[in-house]
Amino acid sequence: MWNPTASTTAVPDTRTGVRLGAALPVTPWGATGFPGRWVGGAAMVLGPPLMLTGALLRARVHFFFPDQLSAYERHPTLMATAYGLFAAGSLLLWPAVAVLATRIGARSAGWGLWGGVLAMSGLFARAFHAGVDHLAFQLARSQGAGPATEAVSAGYGAFHVFSALNLAILAGWLVLALGAWRTRVLGPVRAAALALTAALPLGVLKGTTPLSLVALAGLCVALVPQGLALLSEAPRPGRAAVVRWVPLTLAVLGLMTLLGQAG
Repeated sequence: MWNPTASTTAVPDTRTGVRLGAALPVTPWGATGFPGRWVGGAAMVLGPPLMLTGALLRARVHFFFPDQLSAYERHPTLMATAYGLFAAGSLLLWPAVAVLATRIGARSAGWGLWGGVLAMSGLFARAFHAGVDHLAFQLARSQGAGPATEAVSAGYGAFHVFSALNLAILAGWLVLALGAWRTRVLGPVRAAALALTAALPLGVLKGTTPLSLVALAGLCVALVPQGLALLSEAPRPGRAAVVRWVPLTLAVLGLMTLLGQAG
């Protein structure tokens, strides 16, 4: 008979594994689940401010895509930075959502499951939109804003599998916020602030509106304090572990960037 308390696979306790674990220790996941409180907490602290910064950088440009492309033609560095920061912050939200959904699910499995699935599916859709944004900007750089606008206009509204996730972009934050409030993972004020994220515009080459800034400010209010609380929990890593992990992480990110640029 299967014993649910027994591990189905054995992890070999090799000398190499012991030495690697001692040199680069990883804190057990505990109640936060995957990806753990350090990754999840750091994502909560970094992701929302990056998105807000990106939105602020493009705030002076009109919302709709022809103006976004024209602005890129005139100010390519500014617009690329704005969209890059927004996309990076959105990417960092998946560990934040995973940890938050796990904490909700520990008290109410249904709210944690559907809030996490919907919110993370919406993040996948935003990643797809970011890819289309990048391609459109490259068209503006190589052919000019006019032809790029015509190309985007011709394909605007075309069906893609990610189109089915547009509703998840909106509903995911509402379900996650309601679940966080009902399970008391977040208080009523921060849960309401999290729900404001549903007001963030979605789609290709969407600029910044006053409602965008309100939504992203709410995301910061909801997640940044939660992330700081996670990072401040005991036990904390020793100085030696931090000194090893930080340069290794930066080196891996640099290598991934170089390899990505190489195609």
